[in-house]
Amino acid sequence: MLVADSYLGHRDDPIVADRLAGADPHRVVLSETERRRSRVRTETADGRELGVVVGHVLADGDVLETTDGDLVVVELAAVEALVLDFADAEIAPAEALELGHTAGNRHWVLAVQDSTALFPVTESRERMEATLADVLPADVELGYEDVPPTTFDDAGGHGHSHDHQHADGHSHDHGHSHQHSHDGTHSDHSHGADGEADHTHGGGGAE
Repeated sequence: MLVADSYLGHRDDPIVADRLAGADPHRVVLSETERRRSRVRTETADGRELGVVVGHVLADGDVLETTDGDLVVVELAAVEALVLDFADAEIAPAEALELGHTAGNRHWVLAVQDSTALFPVTESRERMEATLADVLPADVELGYEDVPPTTFDDAGGHGHSHDHQHADGHSHDHGHSHQHSHDGTHSDHSHGADGEADHTHGGGGAE
């Protein structure tokens, strides 16, 4: 079995491109799930067993090197997306809020491109369309499109940060800064990045 354990970079990088020019690289197509795993067992396009152990979130065009010195070019399988086209739509604020709230309650990841909103199809088409049936304005076109999985990398659902953006517009930050408001002695209680608590006491002088 081939084992790819070195990440060289993208095929457009000059140094990597030079390596590819004189090689006969293997090609592997990874799913959205596989490209994020630190260890993957799969097959190349020509049917050879391949283990990927680079511990790196892979993008289309990334190049790996095997323990035998062979090169492997990564391709990503397309993701089916539900596409809402607002180009010719006249949508009232209340309608937009209801639509966003409904999609957000399902925790659908959202990517916006110009006048279109894209959601990866994580349920059946029928269930997703049924979810939107009562809240989708009549002049918003609904369709489907195969898109690169990287379309949603900056949408919050799959990124490396801990700030998740959902379709209802709510941002959930799982960092180390928390603001608490109490009716009791402490009116403000915030934790800094170092974990130390900073207390502001109301109703009295300095301690």
